[in-house]
Amino acid sequence: MKILVTGGAGYLGAVMVPRLLAEGHQVVVLDNFMYGQTSLLDLCHQESFSVVRGDARDKSLVRKLMAEADAVFPLACLTGAPLCAQDPVGAQSVLLDAVRMLLELSSPDQPVIFPTTNSGYGIGEKGKFCTEATPLRPVSLYGRLKVDAEKAVLDSGHGITLRLATAFGASPRMRLDLLVNDFTYRAVYDRFIVLFEAHFKRNFIHTRDVAGAFVHALAHFDTMKNEPYNVGLSEANLSKMELCAEIKKHVPGLYVVEAAVGEDPDKRDYIVSNEKIERTGFRTTVSLADGIRELVKAYQILKRTQFANI
Repeated sequence: MKILVTGGAGYLGAVMVPRLLAEGHQVVVLDNFMYGQTSLLDLCHQESFSVVRGDARDKSLVRKLMAEADAVFPLACLTGAPLCAQDPVGAQSVLLDAVRMLLELSSPDQPVIFPTTNSGYGIGEKGKFCTEATPLRPVSLYGRLKVDAEKAVLDSGHGITLRLATAFGASPRMRLDLLVNDFTYRAVYDRFIVLFEAHFKRNFIHTRDVAGAFVHALAHFDTMKNEPYNVGLSEANLSKMELCAEIKKHVPGLYVVEAAVGEDPDKRDYIVSNEKIERTGFRTTVSLADGIRELVKAYQILKRTQFANI
């Protein structure tokens, strides 16, 4: 199949695109390279890969690319509550308006597989798993826009939405702001972590398993379409303190202290059931421990030094 991936040079796309190529698909990436990333350079020798520098909000460009696509993965996004709060107009145009435009330009026989977020659940009920039937109560602008975009995709009649847990793991377009990635980096270089809202729980998923979920959804599109699916590690519904305990197993000497101040802008505190997608045959392959070990090695290569003392 020929797959259009908007935002395909981003954190998730940089892991997903090589997987799609390995599966035998042709892949066209549309990305504005807003972070100056070089994440797809090693793919440029492959004839089945092509890349277009452009904006996912450019209707004439998207129309042209959609006309040649068999399936679409709209990954283009201003990701996270802080970034969306900083640029609410840009967030609206990328997270929601661009998705609605893409759907308008699509045909009923073009599968659209869209990543949304567990943060749509907001503050969960203590001890109760969030399922796809749980009411969505997003707190941030980011969460609200993702929820609205999910509804548009599902209402189209030819879409699947994947409610991703908090992603982690190495990527050619690395992000250090994600919780596991951030905490592991601090453990490796600072040897201490200051926690706020240490009891808040959430679910986690490795980047390679995110790519696997998209491949799985495409392969099972006819039986999975028009439904949302939670995608995460079922054994990794952990609080921040529990996550630190896992990291400490791989970084001896880590010191963890709780702070009375600090607040998650998404108020994410929930445990999530991934049973629905597991019933379709999907299985994760990368454990939290595997991912932490990977990150410890990755941080021997990657070091953010501009504000560091060492």
